[in-house]
Amino acid sequence: MERRPFRIQVEDSVLADLQARLARARLGEVKKDAGWDAGTDPAFLRDVVSYWRSGYDWRRQEARLNQLPQFVATVDGAHLHFVHARGRGPRPVPLLLLHGWPDSFFRYHKVVLPFSDPVSAGGQDVDAFDVVVPSLPGFAFTGPVDQGRARSKANRYSAQLIWRLMTEGLGYRRFAVAGGDGGSVIAQILAIDHPEAVIGIHLTDLGWQALDLDAATASKAEQKFLAVSQKRAMSDGAYALVQMAQPRSLAAALNDSPVGLASWILDRFHSWSDADGDLDKSFGKDDLLTNIMIYWVTQTIGASVFSYHAEARSPSLTAAEHVEQPVALALFPKEPGGVPPRGLAERTLNVQRWTEMPRGGHFAALEEPKLFVPDVVEFFRPLRELLARPEQGGRHVASNI
Repeated sequence: MERRPFRIQVEDSVLADLQARLARARLGEVKKDAGWDAGTDPAFLRDVVSYWRSGYDWRRQEARLNQLPQFVATVDGAHLHFVHARGRGPRPVPLLLLHGWPDSFFRYHKVVLPFSDPVSAGGQDVDAFDVVVPSLPGFAFTGPVDQGRARSKANRYSAQLIWRLMTEGLGYRRFAVAGGDGGSVIAQILAIDHPEAVIGIHLTDLGWQALDLDAATASKAEQKFLAVSQKRAMSDGAYALVQMAQPRSLAAALNDSPVGLASWILDRFHSWSDADGDLDKSFGKDDLLTNIMIYWVTQTIGASVFSYHAEARSPSLTAAEHVEQPVALALFPKEPGGVPPRGLAERTLNVQRWTEMPRGGHFAALEEPKLFVPDVVEFFRPLRELLARPEQGGRHVASNI
């Protein structure tokens, strides 16, 4: 499987077109103290657009992203983009990091160095990882994949492509996985379909399939959690319903309007973060806009939201499937729906570590990297010995890492 180095190089014409669209943007009237209760705060959106036009520097952010070692590989006809940072330590463990929507590989840009070179972050070299962060199929610099194959059980198809990247492309026979949002679902699929390869998975949420629970068999704690989740879905879940039902109608608007794209994505970051109404507190405009820019310059908002439609029609993972590999859950308080009962998690997961974090939300590695990194390190520390056990014929599992 051929892989080659990759650098982000957005054409000047793309940036000039963006500036022209921003200059022509029709933001409409901003009502005083409108707030976020009906979607993105128009005053905040106006501030973001103003900064986007006159203060934000894509070339600076592009150069920052290009400090990450990036590659592309062709897997089953799909051109997968990924970060691959080799660990600095005596025996780095391969660590696959999986994002979701509406973020991208950018979710993990703050944690690549602490994981791959822990000494630089005050850690120990024995905890080093070989870090792999793919852009999921349909996202960012991977872009759309074969729609026929991705239309049915889209996340399972993505999991298979990523497994082939890890094993055939990079030569890792066993590896660790961490993920959130759609990345949580794909991590679970990898552990179920390829238990011989996955030593354990670290998750920041259960994945939506866990909520498919017969209320008649649910405990009181589970019933309460499900009721809260359903209430939240009614008040804050319209985005998912639109993306499941009419993704093409939505994508046409978002792909054409940078302000529309920003408004749609910012609303999710506000709803799912521990920002107390102030997104600058949790992320800052540069990070918010860089994540949005990745969607804009690659024109992948349509492909990314189409996965909701595909999964609604043909789910990749159901509550009837169980992960037997060790599982850690790091649960952040502003995760949509809050912290679930442990019993609900144990219906589908072999939970070995349970951490309720003091702060943070859905985009944990981006919002609270100093909480996220140690939890991942501590969970996988005792599992590292699995990679040193001899296989048949005297070979070592980690001999090609």
